[in-house]
Amino acid sequence: MPKAFAKAAKRHGVPERVLLAVSYLQSRWDCNGGGPSTAAGFGPMHLTDGAALGRSRRHHPDGDGDLRGDGSLPPKSSMGRRGGRHASQHTLEHAAELTGTSRDRLRKDPAANIAGGAALLADYQRALGAPASADPADWYGAVARYSGASTEEAAAAFADEVYEVIREGVTRVPDNGTKMTLAPSPEVSPTRFWLTRLNLPRLARADAVECPDSIACEWIPAPYQDLGNGKYGNHDLADRPNSQTIHYIVIHDTEVEYDPSICIVHNPTGKASWHYTLRAYDGHLAQHVRTKDVAWHAGNWYVNTKAIGLEHEGFLAAGGFWYTEAMYRTSAKLVRFLADKYDIPLDRAHIIGHDNVPGLLPDKVETMHEDPGPYWDWAHFFELMGAPLRPDGDATTATVMILPDYDRNRPKYTGCDEANPGDDCRPHGSASIWLHTEPREDAPLVKDIGKHPRGESTYSVYDHAARAVTGQRYVVAERQGDWTAIWYLGQKAWFHNPESLPVAVPSRTRIATPRPGLASVPVYGRAHPEPEAAPSGVMMEPLIPLQYKFPAEQSYTVGLTTIGEHYHAKTFDVSGHRVVRGTQEYHQIQFGHRVMFVRSQDVVVTES
Repeated sequence: MPKAFAKAAKRHGVPERVLLAVSYLQSRWDCNGGGPSTAAGFGPMHLTDGAALGRSRRHHPDGDGDLRGDGSLPPKSSMGRRGGRHASQHTLEHAAELTGTSRDRLRKDPAANIAGGAALLADYQRALGAPASADPADWYGAVARYSGASTEEAAAAFADEVYEVIREGVTRVPDNGTKMTLAPSPEVSPTRFWLTRLNLPRLARADAVECPDSIACEWIPAPYQDLGNGKYGNHDLADRPNSQTIHYIVIHDTEVEYDPSICIVHNPTGKASWHYTLRAYDGHLAQHVRTKDVAWHAGNWYVNTKAIGLEHEGFLAAGGFWYTEAMYRTSAKLVRFLADKYDIPLDRAHIIGHDNVPGLLPDKVETMHEDPGPYWDWAHFFELMGAPLRPDGDATTATVMILPDYDRNRPKYTGCDEANPGDDCRPHGSASIWLHTEPREDAPLVKDIGKHPRGESTYSVYDHAARAVTGQRYVVAERQGDWTAIWYLGQKAWFHNPESLPVAVPSRTRIATPRPGLASVPVYGRAHPEPEAAPSGVMMEPLIPLQYKFPAEQSYTVGLTTIGEHYHAKTFDVSGHRVVRGTQEYHQIQFGHRVMFVRSQDVVVTES
């Protein structure tokens, strides 16, 4: 593939460094087997075909589920899901016209795809009246247009990221197995004058927007509206962090395109909201709810009151397996900004997926969500945040962090094709590993009695019942040759962990073990205050454990320690809202794929 970039650059008069950097920001040089990205982009140059946009019925846009997470709201009706087609979704068609190459070949042939991308850049350069220069600095305007962004700020943010890649350089082995290198060029300083020739509108950056200055952000507010008869939508006003500490940032994917997702969060009668939406093709960011307020996104009221929710345009499986580098980079900058602002540790106990959020009560566990799924590259995400996931122990350390090589880790999944859900998914890099009942590949998967009360775990891409994912930390239960067992959902769970290609590394952290004399310890889906902590007029639910057991002989890693809290907010009038804070202390543990809570008096906590 390096020769394909050199040939295309020479043929179309595009600096090779520009071509390589644009490709990296769009696809990280992956070919993805001719399959579409979450933004309907194909190949290393992410040439887009809007007709290939995925569809799914697995997430909150369908109107089912309770994203507020306390059962207080009635179901809402389904909303329309198809948005209009933007010009950015038709670059494959334009490349076909410029090169005379068939659309099918542009999708499937990496060399043709790279040539198509080079032809687009050259065409954009000509349209600007810019010189066909060998200097990468002169191509800023064409690069900005390649983003497909509809505003000047978003186009500039994309171009700035491309030139950051050029200055810093990058080396990677993409999915075709051929090592790719873009040498650093720190001397390149782009000529930003050409951006004005695109004549793109500028965003009015509202005072409410909370994001770094380097990110193109807009304010599209979610409505806080009284609907009458005691009903309101679609979030709750609060005063965080003055009223409550923000512990989490929750990563979601939308399972619809960007425009329909904006319609969903803008619906005053809906029961879904989140703080930010990120667009796939250019990484553009929209904020909907102030971070001081509580959005309805995680399906667990306790987590919602302690979290900020980020929705990423994408499809867990049905529309493609990969997320754009542009979106990863914007998201990483935003998460770093929010983590710094609210003193949130950059680890997987605090930066969690929607699929890591526990069910609030036993009857909620089975229907909890699965996004962003096994194809979200957590290791790369943390690298971009400047908080890389690394081992910090040795062979004697009692705890491990799951850390497979994303590109080389290609476990079996089924269900990516909704028309043929039993078929295997196309092999692809993954952040997850499968967990077995015994140390052999053909052993059954471990069981999750909450996720599958009436059946067994499956290899479905949507089924995380027997999976551990990058960054999560567990206590080692046993080792046999190339196999390692961890404690997981009250049982011993085995995974293949050869020394030549490990999928877990030593990682020191705190460990919770049942106090002597206890046969087992209950686990909970929230850190709930004791009922007697509630003031007069505030009814508190009893503390109800989940259906799992934490046996005496097992141990689990501790992610954070907190005091039980509950935000009582069931009315549009905020004067009746109360933060109920008790004295009951909890430890958050990595109990399975999801985090859960144990009472401090039930366990002994030690260092690993």
